[in-house]
Amino acid sequence: MRQEVQQFEYLLDNQFFVSIDNEDVQKGKVKVGLTVTKIAGQFNMEFQISGTVVIPCDRCLDDMDFPLETTARLIVKLGKDYAEESDEIVVIPESEGVINLAWFLYEFIALAIPIKHVHAPGKCDKQMSAKLKKHSAKSDDDDDSFEAGEDNIILTDEDPEETIDLR
Repeated sequence: MRQEVQQFEYLLDNQFFVSIDNEDVQKGKVKVGLTVTKIAGQFNMEFQISGTVVIPCDRCLDDMDFPLETTARLIVKLGKDYAEESDEIVVIPESEGVINLAWFLYEFIALAIPIKHVHAPGKCDKQMSAKLKKHSAKSDDDDDSFEAGEDNIILTDEDPEETIDLR
């Protein structure tokens, strides 16, 4: 079987993110390296993605730069009608023979961003942090860890109602 390999490079800038028109990422500068390997009527695409995107901080809502580096894979097959067989396999009509990778690139980038994104401790907007502290409920056993920018949430599988005998 004959195998053909081609290399492509793309630079995704603010204009790219604005054209996608999605709230999650609206600014950034991301370099994409794409290796396309054609084997027996299918195209194996390997993406190397690196750069910086601008996303809102979940705590203070100010924009923050988030560096990202990820890889992704997409297999494109030719068929009768367009279909997404899985997250990694797409069938495009043989009569068209063209695929727009813009949305796939955006998804790869968006999926590389963690669900929670906050500034480093002490880097949040001071005014917003003060307002948040002022309006957040505080009980007697609360400590001042939020002021230090720490996140002290502890998740456990144990039932909080279950008592443990330490004898």
